[in-house]
Amino acid sequence: MKDFSFYAPTEVVFGKESEEQVARLVKKYGGSRVLVHYGGQSAKRSGLLDKICGLLDEGGVEYALLGGVVPNPRLSKVHEGIALCREKKIDFILAIGGGSVIDSSKAIAYGVPYEGEVWDFYAGKSQPKTCLPVASVLTIPAAGSEMSEASVITDDVHGEVWMKLGYSNNISRPKFAIMNPCRTFTLPPYQTAAGVTDIMLHTMERYFNPDCDMTLTDAVAEALMRTMKDCVFEVLKNPEDYRNRAQIMWAGSLAHNDVTGNRVNGDWATHQIEHELSAMFDVTHGAGLAVIWPSWARYVMKANVSRFVRFAVNVTGVENDYTDPEGTALRGIAAMERFYHAIGMPNSIHELIGREVTDEEIKEMARKCTRNYTITQGKFKVLRAEDIEEIYRMAR
Repeated sequence: MKDFSFYAPTEVVFGKESEEQVARLVKKYGGSRVLVHYGGQSAKRSGLLDKICGLLDEGGVEYALLGGVVPNPRLSKVHEGIALCREKKIDFILAIGGGSVIDSSKAIAYGVPYEGEVWDFYAGKSQPKTCLPVASVLTIPAAGSEMSEASVITDDVHGEVWMKLGYSNNISRPKFAIMNPCRTFTLPPYQTAAGVTDIMLHTMERYFNPDCDMTLTDAVAEALMRTMKDCVFEVLKNPEDYRNRAQIMWAGSLAHNDVTGNRVNGDWATHQIEHELSAMFDVTHGAGLAVIWPSWARYVMKANVSRFVRFAVNVTGVENDYTDPEGTALRGIAAMERFYHAIGMPNSIHELIGREVTDEEIKEMARKCTRNYTITQGKFKVLRAEDIEEIYRMAR
């Protein structure tokens, strides 16, 4: 077993009516003037936003509201949040929503005490010394941001070509996460399926690593992925299936808090390649991952065929043909591709964006993915710009 560091300090309050504890938890972690950060109209329509505000009022906690977070959260909204926090002397940020809202909240938290441009952190130009405390009331299980140190922001401010970059720092791990599976009953099927895809990919990015000797961790990862495959079909049939909604919600956190593998040793090429796809075309992250992963897998498979054989057998249920390991591995990849399509995810870039992606667009995405050809992506197999271009072509 390789040396690793595990750090997951977030307090999780899970279950029906768990949001009733929000004021107590905010005060427990030092909050007195809270920015309640949320996305679109769903938080209002569902009554959750009003309920949280009412509970904060009852608890004597002052707050300001900032909505309008969109998928692939924007730097311009982060700037708006930083300005509001400084104006209102905010000392705590509470995200109501999914990964996009939580990521935006983390970026705001970094930016409030920082005198420079918060994008510096995502661009690798600076490191934060401190940030405001962040917490969440989770409504969309997918990104796992409620227990992770990571956030991803799209720069819609600097230049005509948008950049989507991630940044990770343990100081932004949420203080608490409130998880009520009932709050996910109204998620549309497409969003549910995209969320499960993202959950599984967070585990798969860690699972396909160059070490491959974490026996117990591998077993946990495989169990999580099999469970997600079963649960998603049940909730697509019955959106108010509490038992299976609960499994999905908890899996989203476990998939990204390093229980299923150390983030540092993971591959992450599929995520980085997809980030450029969603930055250019503003598509749903989980759907983009479903498009990219099979092509990535076929491209890198020979770097460690046995790893893909294990995945095929233990996760997708493919029978192991010991005389043809590559065939077993390829059947496992094809089985995942069929699974994605069965839950409503696209299988090609054309299906994802509604048209053929051009060679020029592919080259531009590969250039951005390698930061103007200065870095590589991936650890399972190191990928250069020409490799990434080929993966996009295979996926189109």
